[in-house]
Amino acid sequence: MTRKLHKSLLAFFFLLASTSTIAQDESLMTYDIAMQAMAATEAYARDQGWNVTILITDQMGNPVMLHRIDGAGGRTFEFASRKALVVNETGISSGEYGRRVGAGEMEEIEGGVTFAGGVPIFVDGQRVGAIAVSGVTAAQDEEAALAGVEAVGSASN
Repeated sequence: MTRKLHKSLLAFFFLLASTSTIAQDESLMTYDIAMQAMAATEAYARDQGWNVTILITDQMGNPVMLHRIDGAGGRTFEFASRKALVVNETGISSGEYGRRVGAGEMEEIEGGVTFAGGVPIFVDGQRVGAIAVSGVTAAQDEEAALAGVEAVGSASN
C-alpha cells in the first residue's frame, strides 16, 4: 500500500512539474497582437516609402508573422531575424544591445547584430515578443518597429 501511494505521489509531482514547464513554454504573442503590430508597422513604412521586411516573433523567438514589402532587399529577412534573436535573448532593443556590447557591458550573442531595428513588445508589463524591421537605415528600421509596438503596447515594461 505504501509503495502504491509512493508511486502515485511521484506520478502526481511529475505531472505537476511537466505542466509547469509547458506553461512556461507557451507563446504569449497572439495572432491579434501580431496583426495589429504588423498593420501599424507596415502602414508606417509605406507612408515613409520604405521597402522593408517586418518580422514578428513570440517571446521565445518563434516566428508569428512576416511581411516583405515589394522592393525589400533579399537579405532583409536575415537581418530582421538576427535583430529578433537579440531582442528575444536579451529582452532589450537590438540598438541598446549594440550600445552595451560596444561599451563592453554585454557579451555578443552568436548570430546577433549590434544595430537598431529590433524592439521588444510588452503588453500589460509582460514581454510577449519582438518586432524586427530591416531594409532602410538602422534608425529608420527602429522607427518603423516602434510604430508597431506602440499600436499594441510598449517597448519596455
